[in-house]
Amino acid sequence: MASRFKVCVFDAYGTLFDVHAAVAEHAGAIGSRADEVSRLWRAKQLEYTWTRTLMGRHADFWTLTCEALDVALATHAVDGKTVRAALLDAYRRLSAYPEVPGVLTRLRAAGLKTAILSNGTPGMLRDAVAAAGIAALLDAVLSIEDIGIYKPDARVYDLARDRFGVAAQDICFLSSNAWDAAGAAVFGFEVAWINRGGAPPEYGFAKPAVVLPSLAALPDFVLGREAAAP
Repeated sequence: MASRFKVCVFDAYGTLFDVHAAVAEHAGAIGSRADEVSRLWRAKQLEYTWTRTLMGRHADFWTLTCEALDVALATHAVDGKTVRAALLDAYRRLSAYPEVPGVLTRLRAAGLKTAILSNGTPGMLRDAVAAAGIAALLDAVLSIEDIGIYKPDARVYDLARDRFGVAAQDICFLSSNAWDAAGAAVFGFEVAWINRGGAPPEYGFAKPAVVLPSLAALPDFVLGREAAAP
């Protein structure tokens, strides 16, 4: 069955790659506050993208990832000397969610282009894609570093439209982050919000076309076999 889309564009962190995998790998060395460290690390990482964009003080995503980890470790009184380097190394090779290779394979078999559009630096994304073994399943890996502005600025989403030379409505955009899904929807993409944690709806002014619990059901939606309401 032919798809009404030409391209599927994926957010990377939290959508294709498990952002909590790094701490999970070293939870024993961190101790009882491991989950709290991981959640704060992620929250601060994103917070810094927004605040730096608003201030016009750009720093790349790897710098912000390091800064956010330092704050998370200090907040929870974890000795960074013993675990910081290991956590950062693990973040460069985060685990992909188990359904990712199969989903990308099905989409490409149906004739769709596939791409990543991420806040991550080109080097971070290259390492993550290589560790997951999915480089051959992607037509492009796009980083905001090309413009030095973080999501959800509209100029970021325009990178994907420009790269493939298609209209916004020809792109299905996938993100596990509600704010990212909303930004993409406002830009004009048709959006699938991958709501892994069963979070309540947000950003009612920019509803996604569909809400899915994982990427596993994505090919059916993209190929018109499923049209779940958000």
